[in-house]
Amino acid sequence: MRASAHPHTRGGDLRVRFMSVVLGYGALALAACTLAPLAGSTHISLARVFDRSIPFADNVDAQIFFVARMPRVLTGAIVGATLASAGVVMQALLGNPLATPFTLGVSTGSALGAVLVITFGSSAAAGALASVPLASLAGAVVASAIVYVLATRPGRPISTMVLLLAGVTLNAFFSALILFVQYAADFTQAYRTIRWLMGDLDVGSFTPILAALPMVLAALAIFAFLTRSLNLLSVGADTAATRGVDIGWTQRLAFFSASLATAAAVSLAGPIGFVGIVVPHLVRLMVGVDHRVVLPASALFGAAFLVACDLIARTVLAPIEVPVGVVTAMVGGPFFLWLLVRRS
Repeated sequence: MRASAHPHTRGGDLRVRFMSVVLGYGALALAACTLAPLAGSTHISLARVFDRSIPFADNVDAQIFFVARMPRVLTGAIVGATLASAGVVMQALLGNPLATPFTLGVSTGSALGAVLVITFGSSAAAGALASVPLASLAGAVVASAIVYVLATRPGRPISTMVLLLAGVTLNAFFSALILFVQYAADFTQAYRTIRWLMGDLDVGSFTPILAALPMVLAALAIFAFLTRSLNLLSVGADTAATRGVDIGWTQRLAFFSASLATAAAVSLAGPIGFVGIVVPHLVRLMVGVDHRVVLPASALFGAAFLVACDLIARTVLAPIEVPVGVVTAMVGGPFFLWLLVRRS
């Protein structure tokens, strides 16, 4: 049954639908995260992985599972869930079904920061954040600030049209700067930047995940708080205002939380495209348009989706690994074109 878009869906129906979505999509995400570490160019046994009679230093299966594959799978699940839910919020904020977490230039600003550090080098770090993720976050903050200043006026709601135009312009400008930096770099540096820009879930340990997790959880908590307001905002700003929604406050919360989520995901795995548009639309086809249901469903399905894409990326040409961003683009590109044709 499709979820109702009406903001006053009966509480009992909503609870049943919410629980069924969480259980169904949660089981899918759990299955993906459990089975994906078992697949790869080297076969491992799950029984041997958890065999406590074998010391960890001698248990090759456990080392492959917990050191080489599990951090990568968890990164894919976190990044997929974050980008998918950020895509839902961006589409509601801008009133545009083709909006993505990368629409407003946050991702490109983040990428520019990372490319500058990769090319020119820096040993700066903050706690568990290494220099490249730290520079990536700094670039995202700068991009968000520029777009926000251009799109806001004191005492007024955010102009979504200016927000969109500023984001598109900033995307183009930062992309040009990235190309210039790559042109000025030597071959080794250029290769590293290109590889990072393709997206990579091979974080190497749990430390980067723990560093990004507080930002991800904060963004997801705000998303959950905004679901009712996003439902009303999707109907129309005037209608939402008459129902008691503070339009300006809701828009600002949505913008900053989506920017925070995008920045955290990009700093962790690079700019992995199309997840934020493919997953929300697939989920809406299955569960409807009520954000109280779409957001948790998108987060869980996004986690399973990106883990599955990464599984394809590291097994289809094994032992060679394809960047996961290439796989998501090959899936998302035709889907995006189909959406454009369907809209027209």
